[in-house]
Amino acid sequence: MVWMKAAGWLGSLLAILALIIALLKSIIGFIGFLTAIIKVGVVLLFVALFLFVAILGYKAWKSGQKSSD
Repeated sequence: MVWMKAAGWLGSLLAILALIIALLKSIIGFIGFLTAIIKVGVVLLFVALFLFVAILGYKAWKSGQKSSD
């Protein structure tokens, strides 16, 4: 009877430990997913910024050509 009581206590402790490890593993995976989304967003933001600057430069170059004619 004493062994069953000790095994029950130890088993519940191991089950709680396994649940905590599974929760931490999923939280780490979610944080990795969020950082990947943020990285993609930053890259897209810089691409949009470079395109905007290129379009502004092209418009300024075209307006400079029209005024010299």
